[in-house]
Amino acid sequence: MTTPRRNQVDLHTHTARSDGVLPPAALYAQMRAWGSTLVAITDHDTLAGARELLAAGLGSPASDGPAVIVGVEINTSLDGTVRPLVETLGETAELHILGLGVDPGDGIFESLLERQRAGRSDRLEQTLARLEGLGLPVRDRLPEVPGGIDALGRPHVARALVSAGHAESVDDAFRRYLEPGRAAYVRRSGIGPRAAIEAIVAAGGIASLAHSPWAPQEVGVIDRLREWGLRAIEAFYPGWDEPTVAAVVAFAEDRGLLTTGGSDYHGDRGDYATAQAAIRVPSEVGERLLAALAGA
Repeated sequence: MTTPRRNQVDLHTHTARSDGVLPPAALYAQMRAWGSTLVAITDHDTLAGARELLAAGLGSPASDGPAVIVGVEINTSLDGTVRPLVETLGETAELHILGLGVDPGDGIFESLLERQRAGRSDRLEQTLARLEGLGLPVRDRLPEVPGGIDALGRPHVARALVSAGHAESVDDAFRRYLEPGRAAYVRRSGIGPRAAIEAIVAAGGIASLAHSPWAPQEVGVIDRLREWGLRAIEAFYPGWDEPTVAAVVAFAEDRGLLTTGGSDYHGDRGDYATAQAAIRVPSEVGERLLAALAGA
């Protein structure tokens, strides 16, 4: 019996600088212990985690751990430019755009992320106010981590609800209070997909549509995103069965797009090794991404 090779490429991860549970160095240590070779830090609306690793000499070609790609995940609101998706996914749906290989020193891009974080802060305050109105004050239970959190969001509120005994798990907290249609849900406000994609491209990165198994059925929408600069689709994602992965891979090839993939690791459901056991990203996916970034 042949033992399957460990997954070594992970292009979608989160640290405690956004809504992950591990500080960047702690996550990197788990990545190195697992045997990862190429990873992307894709915190929501912040590059702080990736910058922190690189400043510490971690993730460079000279380090003894995996190479780090500076990335970000931008949650964008559906707008008129992708109107068909509103009918498919609903008014409250979002498109999550990964920016891979962005320049961490790009001031214009950082200004956009600062505005996104400000919107996150406003949404958080509204969410907390709604919970207080329900008799569920959890403000004093929001998590604190060494080095601080750049981008607070709903996962932090969910963890606070669990800590206060109002939910059994993060998933349970979302189902009870934080999902669309629930009493504490507040709709996101912020940029649309076009602005996110164009900003990522301007910052030297490659824009990839994250965890969207519906993509092969929305050719017109994907082609619109391509017109704006989308160059990849996330095709390898935890929980997707083989037919779904195969369909997204084939669709990406048909539309001339790269594929990306990753664990979307946050840490609420276990350590990094546990997350890696549920994902398999072919090594050539990382190789093609690096080649594309080198030619960008």
